[in-house]
Amino acid sequence: MNKRHFVGILYKHDNENAKEEALKLRIWLTDRETEVWLEQMEAVSSYEEETQCSPVGPRPDWAVVLGGDGTLLAAARRIGRYGVPILGVNLGGLGFLTGIPLSRLYSAVEMMLVGGLEQEPRIMLQARVQRDGQEVCCFHVLNDVVVNKRTLARIIDLNVAINGTFLTTFRADGLIISTPTGSTAYNLSAGGPILYPTMESLILTPICPFTLTNRPILIPDSAEIQVKLGKKAEGTAILTFDGQVGFNLYFGDEVTISKSTEKIVLLKPPDYNFFEILRTKLMWGGTTYNKDGKS
Repeated sequence: MNKRHFVGILYKHDNENAKEEALKLRIWLTDRETEVWLEQMEAVSSYEEETQCSPVGPRPDWAVVLGGDGTLLAAARRIGRYGVPILGVNLGGLGFLTGIPLSRLYSAVEMMLVGGLEQEPRIMLQARVQRDGQEVCCFHVLNDVVVNKRTLARIIDLNVAINGTFLTTFRADGLIISTPTGSTAYNLSAGGPILYPTMESLILTPICPFTLTNRPILIPDSAEIQVKLGKKAEGTAILTFDGQVGFNLYFGDEVTISKSTEKIVLLKPPDYNFFEILRTKLMWGGTTYNKDGKS
């Protein structure tokens, strides 16, 4: 007897369109004798709120996420970090992570149920905060960890070391530590490079640095990054995870960022092409090329 499939459906909070599509998909899957778990992704803004979320029960075989990239990021932390492959369906705007348009939802899910989608692992970051010798925060993210100033008129000093070796003191509005997946998020807006999402690198990108020679840096994903707040950061800094969850930082805190032991697995159709997505989403040029590379 064939094993019955178990699919999780997670949809954007307070979005009637996403809810409607989620309910329709549940009916469609149930008609195909598939067990379904349905959940609305709640909006959280603090580390305390996120860590108090109740744990997920039985792990589904796959998860379908209906929303934008923000919804997928939340779902990645909620369930993807436990090894559940995620199919992202774009109901939002830009959508680098949610690469499936709504018009292709059911054809993609059909392929998913028969194992016809490719699996692409993406690295995550782990961020730990030490305060007075005690670990007060540990968090895993898919896109980025950002140290940001809280006061509009001030810059902050961030002392950065790589594998214990001092790199520099960034005097800036903040600092982004990004995965390749997150390179098309805040990192891109701050002038950082775009990385192919499966590359084995991390990006350090200062936000509006005071010193013009401070530029984005690529480092191996095996590196450990230590960030300490300088005196100018006292009472003015916040640590943000994936741009969604915040944690207050104080003078003397040390943030250690490294590659997480957990990974996210994204599902994609065989015709998925990252460069085509870049060209489309970022509206690059109008020149088209044939298969031989000629214009």
